[in-house]
Amino acid sequence: MKTNNLKRVGYAMFALLLIGAVGNAQTTITTPNAASPKAGVKQTIGISTISIDYSRPSVNGREGKVWGQLVPYGYSVVGFGNGKPIPWRTGANENTVITFSDDVKIEGKDLAAGSYGLHMAVFENGDIDVIFSNNTTSWGSFWYEESEDALRVKSKSSDNSFTERLTYDFVNVTATSADVVLDWENKRFPFKVEFDVHELVVANAKNQLRSTQGFGFQGPLSAAQYCVNNNVHLDQALIWADQAVNALKNANTLGVKAQVLFATNKNEEAYVVMDEVLDDPTVQPNNYYTYGTTLITQDQDAKALKVFEKMIKKWDANFLAQHGLARTYSSMGDFKKALKYEKLVLANPALPANNKAVIEGYIAKLEKGEDINPN
Repeated sequence: MKTNNLKRVGYAMFALLLIGAVGNAQTTITTPNAASPKAGVKQTIGISTISIDYSRPSVNGREGKVWGQLVPYGYSVVGFGNGKPIPWRTGANENTVITFSDDVKIEGKDLAAGSYGLHMAVFENGDIDVIFSNNTTSWGSFWYEESEDALRVKSKSSDNSFTERLTYDFVNVTATSADVVLDWENKRFPFKVEFDVHELVVANAKNQLRSTQGFGFQGPLSAAQYCVNNNVHLDQALIWADQAVNALKNANTLGVKAQVLFATNKNEEAYVVMDEVLDDPTVQPNNYYTYGTTLITQDQDAKALKVFEKMIKKWDANFLAQHGLARTYSSMGDFKKALKYEKLVLANPALPANNKAVIEGYIAKLEKGEDINPN
């Protein structure tokens, strides 16, 4: 009897443990957060990206009660979490997380690539402390620790059109920077983000050209072209241009090498390379035109004239050849001959319609004895 009782107790304990295990294995279903739905935004600047993941609370009839009440000014003690003065969570629910793919400057201060918890302390006078925390996994700002700050910067809020749901956006986007803005109720909270785009592109190119992009001519050619177009790392650009020429010598690769040589004031070397370009069977009218106009800007009018005379023999009906001769004669002060060729350009059926007004303007200047070349 005693043994049977012990068995019953054992079976009961096993059943309770089994029920507990099954209960712990269960999870609640996923349900929507209607009050503050999750959202995300992303912006590319150069080859770098900024992304922000956040939750979007609404004003929901609390107009005039958001700033200083729902969102306390400065740093507040809320009696929850770590009990310390905390900034605003810049969203709802979990940390708002901002991620930078590359090293960045925020309001002129350096911040390493990575993900950060984003917080702000907003003040009644419009001042803002924008805080990037190394802690990205907490709930809101309740466990915020100043010791975990990666960066703090100052900014200034402004009045803004009404925004019902808290929204992040990117404005004033340029080739190297953007303003990240948080809009909610009637306020905008901005901070400027800048990437050293040229350095990042060149560093990335060096890595890519150690892989498959480095086996043909296109990779080093595009890298050299980027550098010369932006007047950066020209010594490295010449190395890449030579690499492209060694992979495939044609008018295109030689032309880019000549551009780099001109950009580094190695004009005599560039002239030699351009002579190869003009004699290459793959040469195109734009190669001639670019070279000839470059010579005009260098006050090498005699050389430019030879280039355009050779060009018009090769392509006698080409409007670029005609316009090149007009520019050359104009630079030399022979406005009568320049006018002759510019009128041929205007009558040329290949001239794009949207360029006719420009040519008409050049003709008017030549008729008044004025040079048509840029100052």
